[in-house]
Amino acid sequence: MTPSSKVFGWFDSGLLHPRQDLAPYPQEFERLWRAFMTARVSLGLMLVGLQGGLFLWVPQQSVLPLLIVLVYWGAALAVRLLTKPRAFGHTFDPQWISTVGIDLLVFAALQAGHNSSINYSPLFALPVLMASILGSLLMAMGTSAVVTLLLFGYASWVSIQTPWDTTTQFVQAALTGAGCFVIAVLASQLASRLASVELRAQRSHGAAASQRQVNELVIESLSDGVVVVDAHFQVRCVNPAALTMLGLSTKPDTDAPWLLTQQPAWRDLLEVVRQSHATQSQQQRDLSIQNTGQGPRHLRVHTQLTQSLEVEALPLCVVFMQDQREMQARLRTEKLASMGRMSAAVAHEIRNPLAAIVQANALLAEDLPEPSQLRLTQMVQQNAQRLEKIVHDVLHLAQVSGQDGTMTGAVLDLKESVVRVSRDWQQQVAAVDYLTLNLPDGDCEVWFDTEHLRRIVVNLLDNARRFASGQPGSIQVSVSLPGATWGQAAVGLHVWSDGGPLDPSVEQHLFEPFFSSDSRSSGLGLYICRELCQSHGAHMSYDRTFRQMNQVQQSGNEFSVMFGMDTPVASPARLQADKAT
Repeated sequence: MTPSSKVFGWFDSGLLHPRQDLAPYPQEFERLWRAFMTARVSLGLMLVGLQGGLFLWVPQQSVLPLLIVLVYWGAALAVRLLTKPRAFGHTFDPQWISTVGIDLLVFAALQAGHNSSINYSPLFALPVLMASILGSLLMAMGTSAVVTLLLFGYASWVSIQTPWDTTTQFVQAALTGAGCFVIAVLASQLASRLASVELRAQRSHGAAASQRQVNELVIESLSDGVVVVDAHFQVRCVNPAALTMLGLSTKPDTDAPWLLTQQPAWRDLLEVVRQSHATQSQQQRDLSIQNTGQGPRHLRVHTQLTQSLEVEALPLCVVFMQDQREMQARLRTEKLASMGRMSAAVAHEIRNPLAAIVQANALLAEDLPEPSQLRLTQMVQQNAQRLEKIVHDVLHLAQVSGQDGTMTGAVLDLKESVVRVSRDWQQQVAAVDYLTLNLPDGDCEVWFDTEHLRRIVVNLLDNARRFASGQPGSIQVSVSLPGATWGQAAVGLHVWSDGGPLDPSVEQHLFEPFFSSDSRSSGLGLYICRELCQSHGAHMSYDRTFRQMNQVQQSGNEFSVMFGMDTPVASPARLQADKAT
């Protein structure tokens, strides 16, 4: 479909009523044209039989009428087979001459040359009707005028031959001519009315088709699931979101009926639809769907019944499904937005007392001679600095600029940093047995903030520990160099665990704030890690991969951090400057 240069609104007439002049000869006109041409051929064949019979059975019958109707039948057949349908113009054009004109000429010749009691004047109704329906009103009136002139001409010729019987011929010509004019007006008006009705029907059909396409696009793009079920529990329509909520990747085979009774996991949904049809009312319920090999999916379902346009037709049940996990994520996202708006106002109130604590602690350290007491002040100073950095990170996540708007960081030995953070984490959680480090040979330096890297590694290790089996090697931390795998152009950090596969709905929203499959988690960990990676030009991703564990290939969940090539680590001068400092 070629896009139009004009942009229509939702309720503009141009959107729902396409131009009709793109099809100048609609199918209905072609049908009428062919019907008239077939009638001319049939009439010509009938006249050939009539004149042939008269020539054989009537003595002294002239052969000229038979020749005229034979030529007429051949001309009508040629027009029917060789000419394409085309409307008459506003003048006596070749299209009019080859059809209506020939009819008038032949019928007038038969009327003037007949030697029997046969009256051919009723045949003039055919060309008048043809001009009225296939042409304009002006063309119909002109054709009627030609018929009237021919009839009056015939009456005048008869009056010359038989002067004693002229009144009847002129009255008959006048009545026939008046009838032709009446037929022309009525047929033209009826044809115009039918054409107008057909045009409105085509526009209504086009509007309905356009509206149906708009509705399908809207329903297909909805995040809420929509399922249409009839009274026999057969699924009529379903959108992609509903397929995901039902645990399906594609629609079932369309050749066979798709029933809600086919899957035991859908029994709660089936019960809601059954009650909605039984009570003829709306239903709303929270239910769970758990397919084989997948985690439970908690849904909020409400139904509505359609109004049947036919008396015997049963209404359809439209089921709207919402994933409660996504609903909660949206609520949490709104909370995060509110927290972000509050952060700028609260930051000043937090930093001022924090600065006072740091200053007072420094003054106190100057007056304390005991080493044990000095260690306490050092602990206060370290935690105050850590608290200040947390405040800065929260402001950064809320899209509030830092002190100078620049990215802080330093050149780090990634292997050394990973080893240090991993050992500290092992001692903290007593996970010495099942954590394995896989480090390559050679230098591996990246541009990153030390505290941010520690937070990312610790968060990924905590997530891995939550779902790992606890066996030796069930958590693996590795560092990869550029070129280690096909297409890898940067240094990578990978944290792998042998946990089970993630639910598709969880994987879809894995890095969104406040979204977690664990009710004890805030859902901010991976979101903060991703934001910290992006602030340093790195990229975090998730994939289901295989690793060597206990001498067998084991599938597991892997989170990777690819340190970007657009960070300052790509500049050798910057590396040397940071090493010198």
